[in-house]
Order: sequence, then C-alpha cells, then structure tokens
Amino acid sequence: MSDSPTKTSPLHEKHVALGAKMADFGGWSMPIEYPGGGVVAEHTAVRERVGLFDVSHLGNALVSGPGAKDFLDRCLTNDLGRIEPGKAQYTMCCAEDGGVVDDMIAYLRSDDEVFLIPNAANTATVVQLLQDAPGRPAEVTVENQHEDYAILALQGPRVDEVMGALGLPTGHDYMSFVEARWGEVALTVCRTGYTGERGYELVCASGDAPALWDAIVTAMEPLGGLPCGLGARDTLRTEMGYALHGNELSLEITPVMGRTGWAVGWSKPEFWGREALAAQKEAKESRLSGGLVVTGRGIPRAGCRVLDAHGQEVGVVTSGTFSPTRKQGVALALLDRGLDASAPLVVDVRGREVPVEISKPPFVTGGAAD
Repeated sequence: MSDSPTKTSPLHEKHVALGAKMADFGGWSMPIEYPGGGVVAEHTAVRERVGLFDVSHLGNALVSGPGAKDFLDRCLTNDLGRIEPGKAQYTMCCAEDGGVVDDMIAYLRSDDEVFLIPNAANTATVVQLLQDAPGRPAEVTVENQHEDYAILALQGPRVDEVMGALGLPTGHDYMSFVEARWGEVALTVCRTGYTGERGYELVCASGDAPALWDAIVTAMEPLGGLPCGLGARDTLRTEMGYALHGNELSLEITPVMGRTGWAVGWSKPEFWGREALAAQKEAKESRLSGGLVVTGRGIPRAGCRVLDAHGQEVGVVTSGTFSPTRKQGVALALLDRGLDASAPLVVDVRGREVPVEISKPPFVTGGAAD
C-alpha cells in the first residue's frame, strides 16, 4: 500500500457540493456517481443526450525538444508516422517481454512536441521510463505535468449543441484536436472519449476548470444532460468493448492477448517489447480477449472463471457489468484460442453457474466517429 496522500481533482469541491459518492482511482479521489439516479441514469444520459465527466485523474506529460516525435516513436507501440500535427493517437508503453506498462493517448503538436495522457496510477512510471530511455537525445525533455491540467470529457449525441452554446469548436474530425479559447481560458479540444458516443475531451489549466465545469453544466441542463461519475464511464466503455489497463491490458496481458494489435506499428524497426510481441503473434498460443453476453440471469465480474460444458476452465473474465442499454450482463474475458463460438459456456459467479454466449464487442452501437 502506498503512503502517499490521496490526491483531489481541481473539481473536487464541485463533486462534494453535488453530493457525489467518491472513491479512489489511481490515488485520486474521484466521483463514482451522483444522487438522483446514479450510474444507470448517467449512463443513459450519455447514450441518449449528453453527459459531463471529470477525468482529471488522468495523467499529463510533455515530451519536447528537437526529435521528440522520433524519440517517442522508438519507445511506444503505435506508429506516429501515421498521423500529422493536430491528430491524436492511441498507443501503448510496453515492457521488453510485451506486457503493457500503460496505454495512453498521444497528441502530436509538432515533430518537436508531443503531449501524452496516460492513466493516473502509471503516469510517474511512464515518465520515468521515458526519461531513462537509452538513446534519448539530450535535447529531448520529458516533463510530468500531472497536476498542472484538468480534463473534462463531454460525451453524447447532443454534445455539439453544448459546445456550440459555449462557443467552442465542433467541426474537427475524430481523433483530431484544436487549440481554442473560452473567454480568457485556453484549452485543447480533442474529438476523443471513452464512451463510444460522439464527444470531446477538454484539457485546460487546473485553475480554470471550475468555471468551465459550471458553464458546461448550465449549458447542458436544458438538454437533460447530467454530470456523470466514473461508474457510468466504466459501464459505457465495457458496452463498447474498450480495454481498461489493469483489466484487459496489464504487465501480464499483452496487446496481442488484449486484441489491441491495431495500435502496434508492426512494420516499425523499433519499439519497446517489439521482439516479444512479434514472437507471441507468430506463436498463436495465448488466450485472446473476447466478449460474453449473459443469456440467463447474473452479472459476471472480473476474475470469474469461464467454464465449458465439461466444467473445464476455458477463460477468465477481465471486466463484467450490467449493461443499462441492453439490460443484461455483458463481459470482456480472456478466452482460449480456437474456442467454438457456439459452444455452451457458463461463468462461475460465486459458485453459481451463469450461462453466457460468445459475442464480439461492441455490445451496442455508438456514434464516436460520426
């Protein structure tokens, strides 16, 4: 257990004033849900209207200096050569054995400046690895800016109406970003999110976040929008089949196993873990991430065993939840390669066998790329 004190978001007092249920996320006290409907109401608001999340626990790091892009490209999995300045890219930082230290979004500002948003608990580790990387040019610096910025995620099919009411840009493509101003506040507006719906993630200085939060809440109220906690964020991302580090990806679960090989630049000559991942991809021996839908009653949870008709373990659940959209249990799981998609399976939920069937995620249809 860490002796470090729990950190708080720049919006902590806003959450407390709203009566949010708080919990620890990567060493940060963050809202799980708010009164007045909780996770299901907040989830539904995002799927049908619009919702606002505080995700300021996520990390911030700046890699800058001549050759910053090329340096990062030799470290992280994805190919930064695939994108141009003004674009964002999902990527991973891997250990030499292929395990995932963390996954993150890289914002390419220029060949000499890349802004990273890793996960809360892993930011310091990622920064340290990059700072200590063999071959890092002396002129390339890596700065941990974790507490300098706040991140607000505005998500849902009516999100553009809220953005327009605030005079914020909405026309840019999915996974692209622009620098903008809201009054005197400078912010980065990126067409990204973790819900499967059309949305934007707004990065601003920590001190500017409370006023921006209040303005967004006011603008979305006429549309039935809600402040949303990280509980709804988890049910939304699980419905879409999005990987969560620590569940679908970890030091033990590689991009090959987690089916995030699409974010690996396989043709690149160099990145951390390349040889191990290439060997694993060729060997085809590991379990692979897949989806399960409950056909009876019950909710699979992470760690539950997946059993075949003979009671033999053929997988393990990595994330499971009740889907508010489908109104049934859904799960992501590591499953044996070659498992018959029509085979009768059950999940052992505290000694009770819950029938499931294999179903390729996403479990619902989102509009993220619209």
